[in-house]
Amino acid sequence: MLNFLKEILQGPSEGVHQASAQNYELKLQIATCALFLELAHADEEFSLEEEEKIIQIMKETFELNEKYVLDLIELSKEHVNKSVSVYEFTDIVNKNFSFNEKFELVKNLWRLIYADENLSSHEEYFVRKVSGNLHLHHQELIGAKLEVKREMGL
Repeated sequence: MLNFLKEILQGPSEGVHQASAQNYELKLQIATCALFLELAHADEEFSLEEEEKIIQIMKETFELNEKYVLDLIELSKEHVNKSVSVYEFTDIVNKNFSFNEKFELVKNLWRLIYADENLSSHEEYFVRKVSGNLHLHHQELIGAKLEVKREMGL
């Protein structure tokens, strides 16, 4: 599966339109997953709860099966290791997500932060940075945070 995902990114092996659509969707999935991975590592601890939350969110957001998500995580890790900044990922998301999808992404970032019931200043800084890159206002960032806290009973 991982090789299949890499082939999609490297170029069309089938019809140009279908390969282009797969490439677009995969890039968006990688960018989203990369943001979750970057956040999960922001506090220097990548907990099992955070990993499980990333898998759950990716499955729900993109309607994927777990095997695909696990391969996607590995591919995203490669991209994170090669990236210069989170802007590479937020730019893709920003250009392709609607306001509501961006807001939901920020809510998912907060869900991930609270998965281990520990909010570090590094995590909070990261979600603020991503939110700004996605052109969301401060009140939208705080609104997303409060919604998630209520939802999780915090």
